[in-house]
Amino acid sequence: MTLKERDKKHIWHPLTQHKLHPEAIAITKAKDCVLYDEDGNEYIDAIASWYTCMYGHCNEYITSKVAKQMQQLDQVVFSGFTHEPAVKLSEELIKILPDNQNKIFFSDNGSTSVEIGIKMALQYHSNKGNKRNVLIAFEDGFHGDTFGAMSVSGLSVYNGPFEEFFITVERIPTPNGKNHQEILNRLKEITNTQKVAGFVYEPLVQGAAAMKMHDSDGLEAILSYCKNNSIITIADEVMTGFGKTGTYFASDQISIKPDVICMSKALTGGLLPMAITSCTQAIYEAFYSDDIGKGLFHAHTYSANPIACTSALASVELLQSENIQNNIKKIIASHKTFGDRIKEHPKVKSIRQTGVIFALDLNIEMERYGNLRDKLLNFFMDNGVFLRPLGQTIYIQAPYTIIQKQLNKVYDVIEKVLNII
Repeated sequence: MTLKERDKKHIWHPLTQHKLHPEAIAITKAKDCVLYDEDGNEYIDAIASWYTCMYGHCNEYITSKVAKQMQQLDQVVFSGFTHEPAVKLSEELIKILPDNQNKIFFSDNGSTSVEIGIKMALQYHSNKGNKRNVLIAFEDGFHGDTFGAMSVSGLSVYNGPFEEFFITVERIPTPNGKNHQEILNRLKEITNTQKVAGFVYEPLVQGAAAMKMHDSDGLEAILSYCKNNSIITIADEVMTGFGKTGTYFASDQISIKPDVICMSKALTGGLLPMAITSCTQAIYEAFYSDDIGKGLFHAHTYSANPIACTSALASVELLQSENIQNNIKKIIASHKTFGDRIKEHPKVKSIRQTGVIFALDLNIEMERYGNLRDKLLNFFMDNGVFLRPLGQTIYIQAPYTIIQKQLNKVYDVIEKVLNII
């Protein structure tokens, strides 16, 4: 019996309607930028397996470090204990995070890192005797699948059955360079009538909203307003963090820094699950008290797992290496050349790029192409490239280790689909 057949007996896959998608592709091996399935097919992983394996699959530098750590310390409770990998990771992360960040809180997935950020914002005000119960978030944002993260997410296709249980959230448009005043007016309206605790946002790029990119000056105006009104700013860098926007963090490109930053995905180079929520010293001090009830009571069994911390440490080292930084520059330049080549294609409605993130919107009538996303996905896979379209949007977010020959194949397959749809 094949892996695909065995899979169908017991497994319930994420983001999958199994009646429409009864069979999963069985991957047996991954190395560098290539996935291998049980039928002997190869696929260039052009989205780094949901933006995690940014240094390539089974990166030998990361795996060697982890293998050594596994012989030293595998797991220990992080409440009341500490260890070298966690301490060293906190030291190295603080060096590359925006300079207002000073404290690190460990968890185990991106959604939870946002959940913790939301708790920090709500409890910050409560601890100071000024309870606030409303959050602000962008339209079309996505922050995860736990209840707080769902509350601030604006994509109802994911959240519909649960909305009656959500935290109160007010939504604002993303800045486009022309609507700054409209957004500021909306913010004033919200803050004049409600007690706002925090603003949760994806800086510069909204991933699940089909790589929707927004104006940095407009975001800066929003952050300035929030700072002036004691609204805690929470940057969800789960997708954008660790080099994808061309800087270590998207927040590096905005002069006003967030109070809280949420991280996961590429944090460990895709090898192990882990997340971190960082914050300023001022946020931390609001919880520092003789009153035990003012502590942040959130914990995970695998918080700061030593093996995951080691994987993250190796990934942070690679991110800062000359080789990876040069590769990032090459990918950015290559995407720009590709974009210039296809932007006038009649089937291309628009293109956009931030760092290594490249996206194009198709200029087609959706009703003519029922189930377009599946047709595109199948075409790409049949041609040896793993791209996972979002509606009418095709995007690339490949590992930093991808070579030009592989990038050219990704571009060629996209151009091929443009000429046949």
